[in-house]
Amino acid sequence: MVEVPSRNSKPYVVVNFKAYREVDGAKALELAKVCEAVSQETGARIAVCPPSVELGYVARNVSLPVFGQNADPHAPGSSTGWVTPSMIKAAGAVGTLLNHSEHQISIGVIEECLELAKGCELVTIVCANTVQAAVQIAHHRPDYVAVEPPELIGGDISVTSANPQIVENTVEAVKAVNRGISVLCGAGVKTGKDVKAAVELGADGVLLASGVVKAKDPRAVLEDLVRYI
Repeated sequence: MVEVPSRNSKPYVVVNFKAYREVDGAKALELAKVCEAVSQETGARIAVCPPSVELGYVARNVSLPVFGQNADPHAPGSSTGWVTPSMIKAAGAVGTLLNHSEHQISIGVIEECLELAKGCELVTIVCANTVQAAVQIAHHRPDYVAVEPPELIGGDISVTSANPQIVENTVEAVKAVNRGISVLCGAGVKTGKDVKAAVELGADGVLLASGVVKAKDPRAVLEDLVRYI
């Protein structure tokens, strides 16, 4: 049975596959299987976000929590080309990302998506690029807020080193709005020490992508990422 991400539990490592060539087609499941193996061997809590076209395929073939990379603010119906929260749920995913810095949406659309996602019992991770954005999002009660300074995404310097204050300040600000919301951090997170630092700064886990997806040895990177949690 898939373990649904929950609050007040071990830190989560959420791996966003993005649209990298390394996860085209069947390679998305191959990477998800690597994540699954590391999770089973270490007891670490890992979730994956494959491309939308592989979402159902991955969700049917791994026991990890699987998330969509985005959802559109549409209910079932005549909405050609949109990915609805109900589609994501029906594909076997447990949740969805929203508002990633590479796919930003307005606060109004975030609110619509959150309501539809809640109606489908999807877990929601909403990205924010500033403390102020995180606070605004928190008022709409997502399950997770993930703070990611866009200038550090895909880089070699972790947010926990380059801007630890944004992690601490986001945790404090979000918890002031709603203590039930968990906080993730991302951008440049690539090592176990980065994850350890994130947790020490108050985060409930990390959201990362290229450090795993583009690694020559994703298993070794994952094993290092979870070594301290």
